[in-house]
Amino acid sequence: MINAAQMKAARALLGIDQRQLAEAAELSLPTIQRMEASDGTIRGNVDSLVKLIEALDRLGVELINAGAASVGGGRGVRLKD
Repeated sequence: MINAAQMKAARALLGIDQRQLAEAAELSLPTIQRMEASDGTIRGNVDSLVKLIEALDRLGVELINAGAASVGGGRGVRLKD
């Protein structure tokens, strides 16, 4: 899935704030704030998580899950080509 650090890193790569991400994901600002305040993996209802991940994808961010192809082997984010 996605963790809070990935979410913050994705916003930083895109140069957007929480409000802009909330609008892109069609979620409320408090929902985005709560997600980012999570410790580790973001918890929420499935619909909200899907909206968040789809919004990041549309905005050009690729999530790197643990064990996926990356130099360090850990979780992360990167901009799509």
